[in-house]
Amino acid sequence: MSLITTHILDTSLGRPASAVPVTLEQKLNGNWKIVSEGETDNDGRIKNLVSEEVEITPGIYKLVFDTKSYFEKQKVKAFYPSVNIEFEITDSSHYHVPLLLNPFGYSTYRGS
Repeated sequence: MSLITTHILDTSLGRPASAVPVTLEQKLNGNWKIVSEGETDNDGRIKNLVSEEVEITPGIYKLVFDTKSYFEKQKVKAFYPSVNIEFEITDSSHYHVPLLLNPFGYSTYRGS
């Protein structure tokens, strides 16, 4: 089973972004299906978006980060209401997808 993890660093503040809702979706027959949902902890992390009941198979997935709710709680106007990161799972290894975030930009990479 694949382990799918993420973390968010708010680069405008230099600290983790906590309480950000995140949805994991899988592309099936051209449509997106919600696989699981979570929320970042106080360290800006979700340690696993995959429960034992969910089977992760090779394919196209995306993480949807609800950045609008995060920035509204901070009383900060932001340009992106959400960040969608698509990625491909090819095997059962660990997939770590970090997000570096600020109100007017973001960056991501495959972590370890």
